[in-house]
Amino acid sequence: MALRENPVVVRALRFLGVGGFCFIVTLAVNYGLKYTVMEDHPTTAFLIANTVATVVSYVLSRQYTFQDRNDAHRKRIQVIGFFAVSAMGIVINSAPLYISRWVFGLHYPNVSFLFQEAADFISGPIIGTALAMVFRWWALHKFVFPDVSKKEQKVELAA
Repeated sequence: MALRENPVVVRALRFLGVGGFCFIVTLAVNYGLKYTVMEDHPTTAFLIANTVATVVSYVLSRQYTFQDRNDAHRKRIQVIGFFAVSAMGIVINSAPLYISRWVFGLHYPNVSFLFQEAADFISGPIIGTALAMVFRWWALHKFVFPDVSKKEQKVELAA
């Protein structure tokens, strides 16, 4: 079987595609807020940006990444599960930025503006997103969009 025919590989590539698009959404909203109305609140701007991207991610994940695991009767459970996992992901995503800014003190005037912005970008969109992505991939597969056919097979075998 070719890699592109493997459902796990296809799902992972779709997950990465959706994540890449949502990464762009996050950056656009984050910097739009951070350089306009939320200059003094970069962590809050990043939390808002991640929340907006999460809504976009839900729609794309349900319709594109996990389309083969959509059960109409499980839709409410999937919505609740997706947003619970995503809320945890947002906290994981934002934690490195918070630590960089407020624990390590990597903000202006303690450091130069350029260093602050580099630290913000590395800690939030890079490190935070990587940590949250790994968590979301695991949690979405495990709890939100599980492989129902395998679970049903186990139940049938046990009965």
